[in-house]
Amino acid sequence: MNDHVRDLASVRDATERLLSAVARLDNASVTEPSRLPGWSRGHVLAHLARNADALVNVLEGRPMYSSADARDADIERDAPRPLEAQLADLRDSADRFQEAGAAPADWSRILELRNGVTDSADRVPFRRWAEVELHRVDLGIGYELEDVPEEFVEREVAFLADRFAGHPEVPSTRVTDGTRAWSTGRGSEGAGGEAEVIVTGPAAALLGWLAGRRDGADLLVKGGPLPALPPL
Repeated sequence: MNDHVRDLASVRDATERLLSAVARLDNASVTEPSRLPGWSRGHVLAHLARNADALVNVLEGRPMYSSADARDADIERDAPRPLEAQLADLRDSADRFQEAGAAPADWSRILELRNGVTDSADRVPFRRWAEVELHRVDLGIGYELEDVPEEFVEREVAFLADRFAGHPEVPSTRVTDGTRAWSTGRGSEGAGGEAEVIVTGPAAALLGWLAGRRDGADLLVKGGPLPALPPL
């Protein structure tokens, strides 16, 4: 099992760092474009708050979102808010998530997230940690993948490599930072065979490619072109 208590503490700490960074913005900068196509920084902040509430729903046995349209509408509604309102919502929704995480529960149970995706309850805090770290990078306010905690980078690379494992459109791929290695793509679930493609680079650069945040131009690729990954 994952250590959900430790991950909840990591979420809390990452959220405090996020809040401190966002508090240095102003109302105008919240309306500026983020690094996510079509989204302002306000959209990213609104998504982070609504995601916290959505994961509370998951932990408490409710649908993550009432519908995809409702999710998108809530983000659009909340994106234009001034900085003070964004910060208050981020803080309050983070507190609700921590409260839900502290409630007695069977952390081995399987929960349903979006689009039919399921996962064990004990991995939900790590999923929230990923939201906070990656979307802080997406804000484009001086926090890069190279600044993200090393433990998170290693675990998220492993998580994403596993997510694409067995995908028929991704060739069998070995992903390595020169010290650690992960397998992904078709055939990676089984033992044994040689990878078709080997992708090498710093862990942060590997994460950027796997998470769709970078094009992988700074990675060394052998055995073929850099695999095109499906959207997360």
